Amino acid sequence: MPRDKFATAITCIDGRVQQPISDWMKLHANVHYVDLITEPGPDKELSDGSAHIIDEIVRKVSFSILHHSSSVVAVTGHHDCAANDADKEEHIEQILEGVRVLLSYGLNARVLGLWLNEWNSVELVWDTQEREPARSFL
Repeated sequence: MPRDKFATAITCIDGRVQQPISDWMKLHANVHYVDLITEPGPDKELSDGSAHIIDEIVRKVSFSILHHSSSVVAVTGHHDCAANDADKEEHIEQILEGVRVLLSYGLNARVLGLWLNEWNSVELVWDTQEREPARSFL
């Protein structure tokens, strides 16, 4: 029996974020389900958090990859984040650093960087299938 197609999103605990991120990933990563790993301000935590928090996030991502055959992992940030009051440019830098951190663990998955803007629209800022960060946002 074929397994369902999964992706994994590292998102903020903010309930406004999860549905738009999941919907975008289902559409653009061609998956049926999205495992959610939630953390307040995950882009900040992955880029400048404690080793313990980063290791816990990676442990959960690895679980999703191993047990659900998740093929795509997204590091996300969003507008109006209570846990990370950085401006958009700083969020983007944190997302890119979070992607680099995940890549350093040698995960067997495509890694995306996603930004949820003030209009609840998802912007792609990094895709490991590309050679460089996205020039224009979706």
